[in-house]
Amino acid sequence: MTSNPLLQFDRLPDFSAIEAGHIEPAVAQVLADNRDCLAGLVANPVNGESPDWKSLMAPLDEMEDRLSKVWSTVSHLNAVNNTSDIRSAYNKCQPWITEYYTELGQNHELFRCIKVLEERAQLLGLGTAQRKVLKDYLLEFRLAGVDLEEAQKQQFAALEARLSSLSTRFSNNVLDSTMAWSKQVLDPAELSGMPPMSIQSAAELAKSKGMEGYLLTLDAPCYIAVTTHADNRALREELYTAYVTRASDQGGHDPRFDNSDVIVDILNCRVELAQLLGYDSFADISVARKMAKSVARVNEFLSDLSALAVPAAKEEYEALESFAASGHGIDRLQAWDVAYFSEKLRKRKFDISQEELRPYFPLAKVQQGLFAIAARIYGIEIRRNHSLSRWNALVEAFDIFRGDQCIARFYFDVFTREGKRSGAWMAECRSRRELPDGSIQTPVAYLVCNFAQGNEKTPALLSHSEVTTLFHEFGHGLHHMLTAQTHLRCSGINGVAWDAVELPSQLMENWCWDREAIALISAHYETGETLPAQLLDRLLQAKNFQAGMKTVRQLEFAQFDFQLHQLSGPFDKALVSKVMQEVRALTSVYQVPAFNRFETGFSHIFAGGYAAGYYSYKWAEVLSADVFSVFAATGVFNEETGQKFLHNILSQGGADEPLELFKAFMGREPALESLLKQDGLLR
Repeated sequence: MTSNPLLQFDRLPDFSAIEAGHIEPAVAQVLADNRDCLAGLVANPVNGESPDWKSLMAPLDEMEDRLSKVWSTVSHLNAVNNTSDIRSAYNKCQPWITEYYTELGQNHELFRCIKVLEERAQLLGLGTAQRKVLKDYLLEFRLAGVDLEEAQKQQFAALEARLSSLSTRFSNNVLDSTMAWSKQVLDPAELSGMPPMSIQSAAELAKSKGMEGYLLTLDAPCYIAVTTHADNRALREELYTAYVTRASDQGGHDPRFDNSDVIVDILNCRVELAQLLGYDSFADISVARKMAKSVARVNEFLSDLSALAVPAAKEEYEALESFAASGHGIDRLQAWDVAYFSEKLRKRKFDISQEELRPYFPLAKVQQGLFAIAARIYGIEIRRNHSLSRWNALVEAFDIFRGDQCIARFYFDVFTREGKRSGAWMAECRSRRELPDGSIQTPVAYLVCNFAQGNEKTPALLSHSEVTTLFHEFGHGLHHMLTAQTHLRCSGINGVAWDAVELPSQLMENWCWDREAIALISAHYETGETLPAQLLDRLLQAKNFQAGMKTVRQLEFAQFDFQLHQLSGPFDKALVSKVMQEVRALTSVYQVPAFNRFETGFSHIFAGGYAAGYYSYKWAEVLSADVFSVFAATGVFNEETGQKFLHNILSQGGADEPLELFKAFMGREPALESLLKQDGLLR
């Protein structure tokens, strides 16, 4: 087994050596080893004596780290290189992982040991981070059903296994439905209005498939280019329809990929889990782990924000309707018209468009500037690493240095391709922790986006929106990589409440709107000219263009998620649809087509970690706006402010409650006003 590259724990993954056939034996081996270790650990913690941190928690960290090293690699490959063999192996092993963690969470002897250790925390002189880890462990035990009767434990385990399988199926259906759809266009006139780079990409994709003309897909770069810029209204409608009906019974998609019943099964399983644990709803379980702490507080937050955003959004949409009618003869805007005419209105009001900006944001320059900004704020240096094995030739690897010491590493995988999940995310490859020999394990992150590649004539060019996405994911990466914690359960984003985990990522977005920072990330790909002052002025003036409409779109997602998970069921497709329609009646400012099945592609809540937690994006945006107000007041590159944020929040990970960390930086509790000012919604 030592020849299995997934089991070589003393080094980073050798992606060139990993094959699908390595996955099952590696996962089986590490699970068996962990179970053996755990059995010995709880049978006789320390010769019959009460456990201490070294005898109990250090071995648990070691077990979890070994499993993470295997499973994070497998999960990553399943997301970025989804071949049939890798998917098959992943799908086979996923239930094993779920079963293991259910066993762990229901292990009453381990629960007892950790509870005894928590009760002795003061006597043993355990620090804040250690106490937080123990507190989190005990909560997870209770939420895993450790106090249930044996028959109920088995029922709980069966539900967890079912949910794991359903979530994987949901994700696969979205990917397969997206990949299965394409449209060949032979006449270039049909693509009128689209950016030349997007047209060229469509031509190159068609050529790679042995086809004539142009090939359009539902990958984000292509979909956004069509719906935002294509003059052909029928073409916009066709792509919009295909996109919002992915993995559904609408839009002519393959019925094998329909997620409608999967959603119902997921929701009913979640309700049953909640009731087994004595909670009224799955939302109650969700907030037990979060900064908000109560369902009522989240409802109040979403209601308050809606009251401010919806009126502004309605005014913005009325202005858009008037513009489309008076200037373009469109009597009634349709959903597939909104992005197109919004971009035209932005151009008229501010004389600027995303495509006009794109030549000034070549990926290489943006990346170089991003690293320079992080260096100035946090006192680090980022250097390319050519020696690390990678899963694709276009992936890059980097090291982060502080002085002469390499403190972290990360991989950049930023281009869209077949077999790669859509969206953008950060995931852990390795977490910082103290190893058994006393050395510190270097944290390593995966940073993933889906941008269009360049070609021989033109390098990869980003829209300003894509620049913001890159900064966002890098913020997550910094949270993971600049941690100072040495205990796995509070290192990086581990142990961070889900509604606070977006704070560092959303904070980083602010530098995309700062004059001095933009000078570092912009240079015309042909002339090297920094973004001209006139364009920069117009970009900043347009910052809050349709801020109300953008906010209510996020509120629609958050409200749908949270309202749905407050229900006690039983669920069916009609109830899911009813909740969506009720939420849209409160938040939408234009009529959404009856065929729209956004929910069947809502991977965040049905295949990710955001169930009853999508509100976290707006919640954390309040935190980030507050924090950035300090940077804005002291200077966005103020080293003292950067070090204060690094010390009080970024490096702390999950070592303390997020509210306490926030107050340590701000000196007070969060205030909604900073976000409202930032978005121009405070009147």
